[in-house]
Amino acid sequence: MSADSAPINLTDHFLIAMPGLSDELFGRSVVYMCEHSEQGALGLVINKPGDISLAQLFDKVELSLGREELARQPVFMGGPVQTERGFVLHEAVDGGEGESVYASTMTIPGGLEMTTSRDVLEAMASGGGPRKVFVTLGYASWGQGQLESEITENSWLTVAADHSLIFDAPVNERYDRAMALLGLQSWMLSPDAGHA
Repeated sequence: MSADSAPINLTDHFLIAMPGLSDELFGRSVVYMCEHSEQGALGLVINKPGDISLAQLFDKVELSLGREELARQPVFMGGPVQTERGFVLHEAVDGGEGESVYASTMTIPGGLEMTTSRDVLEAMASGGGPRKVFVTLGYASWGQGQLESEITENSWLTVAADHSLIFDAPVNERYDRAMALLGLQSWMLSPDAGHA
């Protein structure tokens, strides 16, 4: 990136994998960007369910899930970093004076929060907690300039996030719906990058 170009900030955006991206985890993926700065980026893949449900995850951490409507919801593969650690993306929960109610929470501009502390799971176990939740094991990250380079190499499309896609859209429709936010369908895009 040249010194005179303005830095981009893709926080609260989706990264949508281009059809030519054939990586096992990132192929046809949609990544919700929790943080993006000049130092790097962090996001959660929102359309790759893992093989355990929230009820099973709660059993593993020795909690009983007190919200039946969430029991069958899958735990997603959020990315290749810290795959043994849980990340809970949820609507903002205000603890008063702009403070989060949970011990370890990242506030994301746009109305969401990502919590990594056990207390959010304990709140859900007692039947409370955030109304809408999305849980992953692991996250995706990029070092300084890495994401910008991948975008330049035609690996990703970007679009402002639609939170209903994360919490309400059927998993198998999330990629196509994210593309539709740009007015595109995947068949319209060549899997090969053009080089003039």
